[in-house]
Amino acid sequence: MSVPTSPGGAGPRRVAVVPDTPEPAPTSATTRPRASRAGRNLPAAVAVGTGLGALVALALFVRKEAFVVLTAAAIVLALWELANAFRARRIRIPVVPVVVGAVGMLASAFLAGAEALFVSFALTAFAVLLWRVLDGPNPVRDVTAGVFTAAYVPFLAGFAMLMLAAPDGAYRVLAFLMVAIGSDVGGYAFGSVWGKHPLAPNVSPKKSWEGLLGSAVFAVVLGVLGVVLGLGGPWWVGALLGLVVVVTATVGDLSESLLKRDLGIKDMGSLLPGHGGIMDRLDSLLPAAPVAYVLLTLLVPLP
Repeated sequence: MSVPTSPGGAGPRRVAVVPDTPEPAPTSATTRPRASRAGRNLPAAVAVGTGLGALVALALFVRKEAFVVLTAAAIVLALWELANAFRARRIRIPVVPVVVGAVGMLASAFLAGAEALFVSFALTAFAVLLWRVLDGPNPVRDVTAGVFTAAYVPFLAGFAMLMLAAPDGAYRVLAFLMVAIGSDVGGYAFGSVWGKHPLAPNVSPKKSWEGLLGSAVFAVVLGVLGVVLGLGGPWWVGALLGLVVVVTATVGDLSESLLKRDLGIKDMGSLLPGHGGIMDRLDSLLPAAPVAYVLLTLLVPLP
């Protein structure tokens, strides 16, 4: 190798030797969260989902009142997430009357039935209006958001309380939850492996028609099991329940995706690792609850 010389050949030129910078060691797959094609931290999602499922089952079959309390806690947290999300657009939801009304709606639905649920919602809407009018000028936008929030979260959740109040209510709620969770798991499994054709690319690019097929398969199978084994109803009611819940759950999921896009956020919260916030888990359950309640009430007689 030739030795560099200074200009004019005056002799060798001194060259500063810079030691080689070692390349960073490759990061082991075990040292970083394992994200799936759908963008979730899969181990965290499975662990959180399993824990929540065990907690829900325990509350359902130990005491119905425990499930009401657990649902109320989840709804209050979901309302807090929604209030924070709307605040990013300078919309102030009257949190106090909405939270108080939410607890009242859930309790009244469980203890007194559908009429009490509707009355509680009407009282909550009036309280939201009164609270915001007394709080300051230009209340129309905030009142609208508050009434929407009360209808979207606690009012729809109240239909799960109506199912729970039946003599076999624990099994009715379990069948509903099995179908809704099966829809989510089936959509995730099929969409992650085979998803190629977007379902609604402008709203939720990761959702696919293949995922919707997986949702239908899982929901129908679990619906048949839940209705036949838990409620003693005909198999076709379980299949119908699965298909109807898939449609409403998908619409609910896409609706929340549209809302989050409009608010400029990715997740409603971060309380559930691998899942996002409480609202990110309730978005498919809430619109499916009234449909499941009506269908099971009409087609599966009470014991």
